[in-house]
Amino acid sequence: MSVSKSNEKIVLIGLLAGLLMAGMDGTVVAAALPSIVSDLGGFDIFIWVTSAYMVMMMASTPIFGKLSDMYGRKRFFVLGLILFLLGSVLCGISNNMIELIIFRAIQGIGGGSLMPIAFTIVADIFPPHKRGKMMGIVGAVFGISSIFGPLLGAFITEYVSWNWVFFVNLPIGLLSFLLVFFFYLEPFKSTPQKVDWWGASTLVLAVISLMLALQLGGNELLWSSPVIIGLFITFIIFMGAFLFIEKKASDPIISFVLFRDRLFTTSCLVSLFIGFSYIAAITFIPIFVQGVWGDTAKNAGLILMPMMLGSVVGSSFGGWLTAKISFKNIMLLASIFFVPGIFLLSTLHSETSFLNLICYMTIVGCGAGLSFSVLSLSSMHNFNYYQRGSASSTNRFSINLGMTIGITVFGIIQRVNFTNKMESKLGRLNELSWNTSSLLTPQGRAKVPEGVLQNVAETLASSIGLLFLAALIPAALAVFFIFLMPNDKTQNHMEKPIPSSK
Repeated sequence: MSVSKSNEKIVLIGLLAGLLMAGMDGTVVAAALPSIVSDLGGFDIFIWVTSAYMVMMMASTPIFGKLSDMYGRKRFFVLGLILFLLGSVLCGISNNMIELIIFRAIQGIGGGSLMPIAFTIVADIFPPHKRGKMMGIVGAVFGISSIFGPLLGAFITEYVSWNWVFFVNLPIGLLSFLLVFFFYLEPFKSTPQKVDWWGASTLVLAVISLMLALQLGGNELLWSSPVIIGLFITFIIFMGAFLFIEKKASDPIISFVLFRDRLFTTSCLVSLFIGFSYIAAITFIPIFVQGVWGDTAKNAGLILMPMMLGSVVGSSFGGWLTAKISFKNIMLLASIFFVPGIFLLSTLHSETSFLNLICYMTIVGCGAGLSFSVLSLSSMHNFNYYQRGSASSTNRFSINLGMTIGITVFGIIQRVNFTNKMESKLGRLNELSWNTSSLLTPQGRAKVPEGVLQNVAETLASSIGLLFLAALIPAALAVFFIFLMPNDKTQNHMEKPIPSSK
């Protein structure tokens, strides 16, 4: 144990506060974006407020995980908090959109350390038979943050100002900082080690290139544009260099030795494909509610609450089950919820009832909650103190990568299907200037000719149903890799005490 019995709960509260802050940030900012654009301008680049954060978070996640293995968790969790809070303050005082985007990138660097290192610290301070329950609590808090984020963002934006969606991070982050800094008494004593800077640099450049290509392609730029093609080529070059360097490095950023463990490898692959499918529900259900039902953006955000509540219940239940049955069996149970839930969402149409949608989302949420809490734990299960950080961060990277690729692929499927059907049914109709985006606001819907509005809504519903049908493919791949998981359990898992030096 790295902390005393009396300090375990205090440290856990500090970690939960940090995760609550990071978890709420994305949804809070999303709710405030219209007001931010109205105040700062930059409508043509506002998407980078989200993209800059995501790009830097993904790039920094595996590096922070490795550094925490080499030099201890505490210093890098605290560093992540400091960077996140610094970025929050700078975002809150931004004078233009360019500044805001740069400062969101700083936030993203800090955010890359918070979740994977928090999960790793929980695994460090609690014995195996207690970890599942604790991971369930951590996952539930992250789910709760997703529920209250949109509500908090809408409230702050309407009654205070958008600046405070960033300043609200300060009290929560400072609480996390104080509790972890003063009560997490890590016994780790670092020894001189060589940081794999070449590996870190090539990994960052590869991830940034891939993320930029996926974020810009099909939105800001055509997939066939020289910039997008160049970004993909850059990704291939730097990823090839990274793999070559890691094979030669004495202490690589991402050790291939980890992938010799079947539980770790299958956990990361399952995480990748579940993240791939799950992002479809998070992204396109609000679009369905706004574009097909004609509801407001605020209500569209709230409609996700049953799914998030399902994920909270699933996460808590999954953590409890780890003390009873194997990771594989828990994941098979999760798939019984997740895969049918995605299938039910593929049946969405313009006449789908509110109650049916609520049921579908709750089922998906339970499956996702069961999955993510258990996979975070299973990915670290067979590793010692000096490997858990890398294992946890690689698993988190897999989830984020799956979500990023998923939102790109499903966006393409939805847009192409919707556009083609609209052209075949109604012609181009003013170059489809009132397509999906126009349907997402009452003002935009008012511009659509009354006689075709229902036809357009039905076509949009059909295109969303099709993408959920496509989401069954990665969901099925996740089930395939679940069957390849070994039957490891937390029961009777003996672990050596955490050493005081490497």
